[in-house]
Amino acid sequence: MELQTKALHAGYEKDSQGTMAVPIYMSTAYEFRDVEHAANLFSLKELGNIYTRLNNPTTDVFEKRFAEIEGGAAAIATSSGMSATFFAIANAAEAGDNIVCARQLYGGSLTLTAHTLKRFGIEARFFDVHNPESIEALVDDKTKIIFFESLTNPSIDVADIEAITAIANKHGILTVVDNTVATPILCRPFEFGADITVHSASKYTTGQGLAIGGILVERKELVEKLKGNPRYAHFNEPDASYHGLVYVDVPLPPFTLRTRLSLLRDIGAVSSPFNSWLFIQGLEHLSLRMREHSSNALQLAEYLEAHPKVNKVNYPGLKSNENYKMGQKYFQDGACSGLLSFEVASLEEATKIVNATELYSLVVNIGDSKSIITHPASTTHQQLNEEELKACGVPSGLIRISCGLESINDLIADMEQALNS
Repeated sequence: MELQTKALHAGYEKDSQGTMAVPIYMSTAYEFRDVEHAANLFSLKELGNIYTRLNNPTTDVFEKRFAEIEGGAAAIATSSGMSATFFAIANAAEAGDNIVCARQLYGGSLTLTAHTLKRFGIEARFFDVHNPESIEALVDDKTKIIFFESLTNPSIDVADIEAITAIANKHGILTVVDNTVATPILCRPFEFGADITVHSASKYTTGQGLAIGGILVERKELVEKLKGNPRYAHFNEPDASYHGLVYVDVPLPPFTLRTRLSLLRDIGAVSSPFNSWLFIQGLEHLSLRMREHSSNALQLAEYLEAHPKVNKVNYPGLKSNENYKMGQKYFQDGACSGLLSFEVASLEEATKIVNATELYSLVVNIGDSKSIITHPASTTHQQLNEEELKACGVPSGLIRISCGLESINDLIADMEQALNS
């Protein structure tokens, strides 16, 4: 099946009522047939519902459907995009290990990797996404993850996924790609060698800013990379917290299995059934929306590029952009999502423009059906100093736009009056 068909049908077999829409199963727990049935579920001799912190029928459909669209083997839905990112790292690394991350990351991911994880004894080492060759010098026998975004937020750079995953595979290291901005409709990281993807489902997946959630997806046949790999002994040795289970020996995708049985069980950052249902609704028309978001963003980028007050426009769909070649390689039909950014002369000028817009909403979110404007240096990346802001591609004069689904003529008209105010 093609993507649009999967988005409507994958992962759901109609219940006894023949319900066309996926039901919302608002239940904390599930009744077992008898003691033997309960024991079989807990020992994985049978698969089924136990407790909504571990699994839920509505969330199960969301996970299966998203995994199908991404081209992966299995998925884990979480309470936020940040929890999905944390689970991806915590499932691979422990105290004394290190991870290698792109400098060009969403602000929350930067603080997670550079500061919060340090308190867990996990060191973050950073590379420039435009220079993947520099990764080699950062890797040692304690490196467990190489983490980057397929399309960076808010610098709008396109990662060379093949180059980064080739280095990772050379050293037997897992790659984690945040594919939030691109979505699996536009970019397919597994087809270029990535191992794990994570998403903030709060963005394009829901599409209307209705719910907070995240999802982690594992590629097919990842067990071959984990099995016997000394970097990941905890996948190859008995888990004392789960009856001596050896994850690579179970006929289920091992990375998501351990995330569920260890991290979801103990930390509990799960998606609510209602939020999972909202994400399912969003998936049904995701491919249609991404085409419109991308079309609007390209036209707005072209307008901004020609404006005398704009010093630089960051959008891979522009032929003049340094990421254009990578965008054509990694993005379906060259459609580069709805996120763009542009630079003006100063913080004062950026502030004036943002405050003057009327149609754009000043919000720290992306992927909404309504257009959003943000000044990252004073909001999402405020915790970084001037040097750190420049390193991750967020100068003080940068303005980020999440192009919505309004008429492009209205979006350009509003931007024009704001620039000329």
